[in-house]
Amino acid sequence: MFKKILIANRGEIACRVAATARRMAIRTVAVYSDADAHANHVRACDESVYLGGSAPKDSYLRWEKILEAAKATGAEAIHPGYGFLSENEEFAQACADAGLVFIGPPPSAIKAMGLKAESKQLMERAGVPLVPGYHGSEQDPALLQREADRIGYPVLIKASAGGGGKGMRAVDKSEDFAAALASCQREAINSFGDDAVLIEKYVQRPRHIEIQVFGDTHGNCVYLFERDCSVQRRHQKVLEEAPAPGMTEAMRAEMGAAAVAAAKAVNYVGAGTVEFIVEQRDGGAMNFFFMEMNTRLQVEHPVTEAITGLDLVEWQLRVASGEPLPLKQEQLQIHGHAIEARICAENPDNNFLPATGTLHVYRKPQATAFQRSRVRIDDGVREGGEISPFYDSMIAKLIVHGSTRAEALARLDAALAQVHIVGVSTNVQFLRGIIATDSFANANLDTALIERERAVLFDREPLGLPLAAAAAIARQCITEWPAAMPEPFARRDGFRALGEYKRRFDFEFRGEPASATLTYQRDGGFALEAGGVSGPLVVGQFPSGEFEVEFNGGRHTLNVYERDGTSHVFAAQGATKILAVDRLAHAGDTQAEGGRLTAPMPGKVVSFAVKAGDKVSKGQPLAVMEAMKMEHTIAAPADGTVEELMFAPGDQVAEGNELLRIAAGA
Repeated sequence: MFKKILIANRGEIACRVAATARRMAIRTVAVYSDADAHANHVRACDESVYLGGSAPKDSYLRWEKILEAAKATGAEAIHPGYGFLSENEEFAQACADAGLVFIGPPPSAIKAMGLKAESKQLMERAGVPLVPGYHGSEQDPALLQREADRIGYPVLIKASAGGGGKGMRAVDKSEDFAAALASCQREAINSFGDDAVLIEKYVQRPRHIEIQVFGDTHGNCVYLFERDCSVQRRHQKVLEEAPAPGMTEAMRAEMGAAAVAAAKAVNYVGAGTVEFIVEQRDGGAMNFFFMEMNTRLQVEHPVTEAITGLDLVEWQLRVASGEPLPLKQEQLQIHGHAIEARICAENPDNNFLPATGTLHVYRKPQATAFQRSRVRIDDGVREGGEISPFYDSMIAKLIVHGSTRAEALARLDAALAQVHIVGVSTNVQFLRGIIATDSFANANLDTALIERERAVLFDREPLGLPLAAAAAIARQCITEWPAAMPEPFARRDGFRALGEYKRRFDFEFRGEPASATLTYQRDGGFALEAGGVSGPLVVGQFPSGEFEVEFNGGRHTLNVYERDGTSHVFAAQGATKILAVDRLAHAGDTQAEGGRLTAPMPGKVVSFAVKAGDKVSKGQPLAVMEAMKMEHTIAAPADGTVEELMFAPGDQVAEGNELLRIAAGA
């Protein structure tokens, strides 16, 4: 076994690998960029080496520097994690040439499976079922258009060298194909340095089910069952679970055998995932088709660990050091059900726009033992840390395990309710909304679930104005009262010795002005009117800092965090925020200048779809930005005429920079 390894990655996966290495008494070396100088993964390892600038191309993609770091620190092997260099055949070969063990498959396997078109051809020869499509090397746009027309719409354009939902577009009709192809190729060249694409029939009501495989250098290969990853947004996974609901033993064995055949076709070694698109037919029948093979450990590997009781990183280390697989196929068993939720810094109500900023508050549920845990958190951040624009938007992975799927679902919702994040927008409430839908609860799964449940998933308000106002007022009132309250005259809330009086609070709630009136009653009690609801208000505070608020017929235990005048309210049923407005401070404000369109986050201008003098209509695409590895379209908020473009394609912009200016009116 290795004595020291270098982890060529960052964030939660680097922390995850370091945890297993520590348990196995293997020393670890971290690498880091400017942005990650004080990151958790650096602290989790025994040593660390600086690579360079914050952008991945200046640090984590500089594999020559990584090899130098491994040599300088005496590391015997390199674990690439996932993303970055994990599926880079040149890096894997360079490790071997430098006398280092690459903890992953051989370069030949990465190459064979790295290009989607070639891998489809390989799988066809191996007898693995394929979706109808075009996987050729000819990339003339006119030819691709003809192939798409031949296959029949809808079709899916996919970057041949891609993964993670990048460089992928669904096209419903022929006239939209050219624009979708151009966008797909731009994203592919930026993400992978290769704009080649393939085209496939877009399967109706598809499920995304993948098989975890493991091979060793002794010719053994097993499958560790399946994961259902059907719940996706923008072709990226949101929730993953194992085993797949509705999976029969016969289909599991058939898919497992196909996955092993795919792995053996390239002499696979280490952890890999064979991904299938599953077509659902009337009567419950399902057909499966090979989609791609990911030649690395997957983000969602913890759900497989939860149902098998195994540590897949330990398996990787053992196999890479030359040991045979620890177990044979017949020794592997499924225990219970596990679900993983990806907690991301993003705004689901704004087309999942990634968010950046400081984690002023980061509270999470209490985790239990590592592998067969009831609740597990994999993260690489801490309170006070930064979510930067340079890397992926994922903050953490929350994994739960239960005896049944229903038990796991209930445990996941309870755990998500204990995740409190202030400082960046997150998808936590969106995740709670998904698992509460009838579709997810009843395992009516397919990749269109989010779109199908759109009406109940977006622009949700779980608490409402009355409770949000009560929470904000309760927190303010408690801060105005000394803890011991020795006498009423020590209070800072305008207490009067005689008589009843009223106090008005002004707020902004969900973008609209709102107000509430708190009545201080003669007997020392309180009454509140907010959002058309009125009644007694009773407030208490626990030593833990939580509030207990009784209002409008309910008793609620709340956590309220105040930041820059905004109260962030967390309750068992959900979370919201409400902004306190100082009427005197805003009395002289005038309406903000209209017609300005600003960058929602730091990034690069990819293109403008308009020029000065063009008339535009509300909702019309105006510009495309690239940030956090994804393209984002900026649309017109109203009808008008473009007055000026403030930047050019290729320019870097900061959050809030004015991109273009529009004069209102037709």
